[in-house]
Amino acid sequence: MATNASDEATRGRDPVREDVEAEPASEQTPLLSGNTPFEAPDQSQPQREHSASGLLRALSRRSSGDLKSSKRRWPSLLALLLLCVLAVLIMVFAFITPSIVEKYAQQAVVFEPTSLSIDSFTADGVKARVQGDFMLDASKVEQKNVRNMGRLATWFASEIKTGESDVEVSLPEYGNVVLGTAEVPPIKVSIRNGHKTHVDFLSDLQPGDVDGIRRIAKDWVDGRLGQLRVLGKANVPLKSGIFSLGKQLIEQEITFANNDIPTIPRYKIEKLNFREVEIPTGKGMAADVALLVKNKYPVDFTIPPLGFGILVDNCQKNEPYIMLADALTHNIHIRPQHDVELNVTGTVRQLPDNFIQACPGSHESPLDAIIGKYMRGKDTTIYVQGSDSPSEDTPQWVADLMKDITVPVSLPGRTFGSLIKNFTLDDTHFGLPDPFADPNSPESNPRISGNIKAIVALPEEMNFNISVGRVRADADVFYKKKKLGKLNLHKWQQANSTRLEPDDEDDGPSLLVQSQINEAPLEITDNDVFTDVVQALLFGSKSVFMDIKAEVDVETETALGAFAIRKIPAEGQVPIKPISRGGNGTGDAVERQLQPKVFNLSIIDTTESSLTISALVNLTNPTNYSATIPYVDINILNNNTLLGHATVKDLNVGPGNNTNIPVTAIWDPLTLSGKPGATVGREFLSQYISGWNTTLTLQTHNATIPALPALGRALSQFPITFPTPRLGSSEPPPSSPPDDDDDPKKKNGPHFIEDATFHLLTSSATFTLLSPLRSSTLYVTSINATAIYKHQEAGKILYDVPFEVPPVDEDGNGITTPRLPVDWSLGSVGYDAIKRALGGSLRLGAEAVVGVRIERWVQEVWFVGGGIGARVRI
Repeated sequence: MATNASDEATRGRDPVREDVEAEPASEQTPLLSGNTPFEAPDQSQPQREHSASGLLRALSRRSSGDLKSSKRRWPSLLALLLLCVLAVLIMVFAFITPSIVEKYAQQAVVFEPTSLSIDSFTADGVKARVQGDFMLDASKVEQKNVRNMGRLATWFASEIKTGESDVEVSLPEYGNVVLGTAEVPPIKVSIRNGHKTHVDFLSDLQPGDVDGIRRIAKDWVDGRLGQLRVLGKANVPLKSGIFSLGKQLIEQEITFANNDIPTIPRYKIEKLNFREVEIPTGKGMAADVALLVKNKYPVDFTIPPLGFGILVDNCQKNEPYIMLADALTHNIHIRPQHDVELNVTGTVRQLPDNFIQACPGSHESPLDAIIGKYMRGKDTTIYVQGSDSPSEDTPQWVADLMKDITVPVSLPGRTFGSLIKNFTLDDTHFGLPDPFADPNSPESNPRISGNIKAIVALPEEMNFNISVGRVRADADVFYKKKKLGKLNLHKWQQANSTRLEPDDEDDGPSLLVQSQINEAPLEITDNDVFTDVVQALLFGSKSVFMDIKAEVDVETETALGAFAIRKIPAEGQVPIKPISRGGNGTGDAVERQLQPKVFNLSIIDTTESSLTISALVNLTNPTNYSATIPYVDINILNNNTLLGHATVKDLNVGPGNNTNIPVTAIWDPLTLSGKPGATVGREFLSQYISGWNTTLTLQTHNATIPALPALGRALSQFPITFPTPRLGSSEPPPSSPPDDDDDPKKKNGPHFIEDATFHLLTSSATFTLLSPLRSSTLYVTSINATAIYKHQEAGKILYDVPFEVPPVDEDGNGITTPRLPVDWSLGSVGYDAIKRALGGSLRLGAEAVVGVRIERWVQEVWFVGGGIGARVRI
């Protein structure tokens, strides 16, 4: 029992308690009395369990209310708690917080540059001044735990200061080519959330691999830089307060893609001026260009004088560019976010041969292509390439960096709608085509000759002397905005030019260009439009304006020498005076203007049904234009019936009076219009020989000009009617036409029967006949006639023995017919009147049907005459 009690007493004792009671606690007293596991690592496991159990019992007694003992042990517990917190903080800030803070800083950092200026250029770089505002914005951090931890860490740190460092910027995708390096001085910034720090420091910048930069720049200019990764690296000494954080390797990668990559700044050409300049080898050409370049960046620096080469495209895209001019710039001051005014002067000393010579397999040169696009309002691309600087103040590294970098520049075109101020065509001569030419050949087109005068308004950019030596063109001709045809001037025509100074201050200088064109073909492409033009010329009272749109090739001579400029767009108007001054649309106005007079008709050939007649024609050309007519055939109509046709060959018509024009006509109503035509022809001849006022109508047709049927069809809508000329007259008829209100039976010339003599005793009669023919003999084959007195029959003549009626003699006397038998109407009023006139005379009328023959041609006509003087003899 004692043993058990002793054991229980022994088990009930607390060694720790005994130790505490034996030695009072103090600040120097160890937290764990006796040997700790750290001091005696070889103690047995039971001993460690014993110590732990003692500690647990002590804590248990504290929880049961032993306040006095617990108050004495609270420093030990507080130390243990701080130790645990410190361990956690070490773990967080040493292993977890840096990555979180780094992530926080990357997302929260905001730097707004307010100015980037170049303080000065150095031999190996530039000294740049950087100004901006630095701030950490926690609201930009997406993850809450990162945002909270970062704010806590930066609140403790408050500020951070960097030491001097070198920043290297490279491009991983281009073989880690170094763009450049920068020396950054110490910078102190606040890193608390929302606190803004303004930074302002100078940095020495040095370019990196020049060749690599050129390669990148070329890809950027060519548009192949779809994405660009930029890597910045620096070993930056960091310090927060009195604590040094050592050197930190900072790497930052930024990816620029699509719209993030800067583009070539937009620009506007404010002024462009070309002028002559003196150069050591003589004269050259200078171009002064004023540009306005958009600048949206906060940069401020002055660009030193630079030199550039101006290049243009060659014949083929794969051929090297053609060096055309040298360009120089002066000092250019660029202000933050202000447009840049840039003045450039380019000098052309001479035009390269491959620039002005036609490309292989083409008629155009590179010069033609550029000018053609420019004058049509299309953009033209030129190329600007860096070259040696003209100034010694420009660092060599700048020239080396820009060398071989070529930037395309779009030169906006401009249209010259009012380039030609006046366009006239004087001394114009129209030539009809060869009648036997193939309708599809060039010889089938009418031709135009004349003197072209054009006043060309020189563009305000052209302030230099220019002269024109030769011109050629392909021109489209329009009437009322509808295309009429093409005027082919593909052959070089000699020209001369004269510079005209402006009459008004608001006008620019002009150039008078004159050229003589010779037989230029005019190809009619729209017959309907051509018909409208002819109608306007024939019946209009105002000038007809033809619009011309052409592409002109010009041989010029300037300070750079003689060269051709091809396909210059040109427009102008050609006024054509109308043939008439208005009318009723039936050809009357044309007839009054042309005043055609036909005379000196003679029969030169006959067939059984036709007569071939020659004549002379006088007419007036009321225009200032002349024409050559190699062949023309015109229909002759009466009462809308085709009776014959007339032809003219090798006719030259000039302005004003044109006399004695030879015309050949064929009269053949039966062949041309059948029996109805023969009837109309007989009526016409009967009225004609009876002395009535008759008319003929001239009308064109498809075969009027065989090689140009369109012209004949167009003119066929405008027939011309004129009085029938007298067959026997060798002089033109009077200029005044007969009165339309006169009796159609009114005599307009000598009667076929001049007078008659009746013999009562022999019941016969003789007549004096005037032949209507000048050279041919007319035969009368039969007569069936009636003599009339006051509408009463006096007698009849029936005679079928042919006799001839030769042309009148030089005095105009006719012939006397043989005695013709007369069957008197005994007891009639007419016969009684004849008897009472025995030994004297009276006036009789006559009605007859007469058969006539001219060589092989035979025709029966009727005759009605009045007022025939008849003598009566026994």
